[in-house]
Amino acid sequence: MADNLSDALKKLKLASADSSTDSVESCLDCLLKALAHNNADASEKIQEMGVLPLLPTLLAPQSSCTPKVANIIAEVAKNEFMRSPCVEAGLIPPLVQLLHSKDHEVLLQTGRALGNICYDSHSLQAQLINMGVIPTLVKLLGLHSDNTALTEMCLIAFGNLAELESSKEQFASTNIAEELVRLFRRQAEHEKKEMIFEVLAPLAENDVIKLQLVEAGLVECLLDVVVHTVDGVREEDVAQLKTASDLMVLLLLGDESMQKLFEGGKGSVFQRVLSWVPSHNHQLQLAGALAIANFARNDGNCIHMVESGIVQKLLELLDRHVDEGNVTVQHAALSALRNLAIPVVNKAKMLSAGVSDTVLKFLPSEMPPVQFKLLGTLRMLIDTQADAADQLGTNGKLVERLVEWCEAKDHAGVMGESNRLLSALIRHSKSKDVVKTVIQGAGVKHLVVMATSEHMIMQNEALVALGLIAGLDLVGAEKDFVGAGLVQVLYKLLSDEMSAPEVKYNSMVIICAVMGSEPLHKEVQGLAFIDVVSKLRSHENKTVSHQASLTEQRLTAQS
Repeated sequence: MADNLSDALKKLKLASADSSTDSVESCLDCLLKALAHNNADASEKIQEMGVLPLLPTLLAPQSSCTPKVANIIAEVAKNEFMRSPCVEAGLIPPLVQLLHSKDHEVLLQTGRALGNICYDSHSLQAQLINMGVIPTLVKLLGLHSDNTALTEMCLIAFGNLAELESSKEQFASTNIAEELVRLFRRQAEHEKKEMIFEVLAPLAENDVIKLQLVEAGLVECLLDVVVHTVDGVREEDVAQLKTASDLMVLLLLGDESMQKLFEGGKGSVFQRVLSWVPSHNHQLQLAGALAIANFARNDGNCIHMVESGIVQKLLELLDRHVDEGNVTVQHAALSALRNLAIPVVNKAKMLSAGVSDTVLKFLPSEMPPVQFKLLGTLRMLIDTQADAADQLGTNGKLVERLVEWCEAKDHAGVMGESNRLLSALIRHSKSKDVVKTVIQGAGVKHLVVMATSEHMIMQNEALVALGLIAGLDLVGAEKDFVGAGLVQVLYKLLSDEMSAPEVKYNSMVIICAVMGSEPLHKEVQGLAFIDVVSKLRSHENKTVSHQASLTEQRLTAQS
């Protein structure tokens, strides 16, 4: 075999020089035979004999040899060690040109060759994109959608290219959305649908393409898949249901595509997706809850959804998962409730529907994602709602759990949200009972630490809560204030030029409030507060400079 191959390669070199087609054809057949017998060895030999640089000239569009030459390149490029030599031999430009051919066999082998050469190489795939292969391939898909092999070749190429961010803009300027939806509608087999799904998922990450897919009717196709697979027990039904419902949620991540499907809350798609929430199927429950969370991205939608009774559906879903405990469903339903609770008009309605009671059932959860959403939902609900803040803030079990989560060093998100909720309970209730509950639950030290956060908004929330604690129960909090080094923290915040005006203002309010405590007063006297505060009297912010004057008077009166 090896000798035949060497002879064939020598002949090919001669024949390609005087371009006698017949002898070239027989040499190519011999090469293909050798590659089929032992691809790696034959490829190495082809490389050693310097045949690759001869191939560009044999890739002439009209030549009858072209499909075989492209096939040889495709076979050779299955080997990783042959890919760079193929590029160096200048094979990519003539192959790209061949994508304009009308011959099915040429197109198929060319697609294979390019796919194998550029396999796993982002830089080569980017080169293909720059050479304009995307519009060419989309056009091919439209022209040859009846040819299974060519269709598959295009889909594999799209799947690889769509992973690159640079491809999305080019795809968006073609009619890829229409072509893929048209192709999807015609498929009956699971494997074919899966192939199209694999291209749709990365493409649908782009907002422009999301909208194009919605306009091309992809959503109806997806809803159709759901109807046909929801009760299926075969593995492929389960897989298709998951892919279709995940893709549906992805389409809703784009603002325009989401609003188009919401249609003022009257959209049939919106209604269908809502019906997924009470489904018996976990995957659909999950997708339904995530879809609601995505629809709930602006106040208008949220208000409409709460009016239409969605909250009840989500609460029933959560109730089913207190014991069943599907974490992803819990997380998704809590996300939806959190988003729905953002508009002020929704808060009281959701509280009277019993949202906080249902959410509190998940306090024992050990899952950080669930803990995080639970905290966020409660924080949104009590914003501006004094009674609810009072009720939750005097719930010893809740406060105890918050204090525990304030120490969750491994989960910064849970830790941050716990601190913020602890502060919010005090700020929105302004209640002495809530302050007492927080002091008893050992929460004060966490609010002092929160005041040193790198996020100004959190610093401020902590300081307002600490000011209320000092104002409502200084005696009860005195020991914790001393133990947590509150006065030192305030001194640092006031001395730091980078501190925001609100932070300076609130720090001075607390200084004035703690002067009524002997040990804290002593600590204030021990630091040069008077110097720092008198400098702030000339602060550009009027509220800060006014508070500095008051604080200075207080400090001098009590020194």
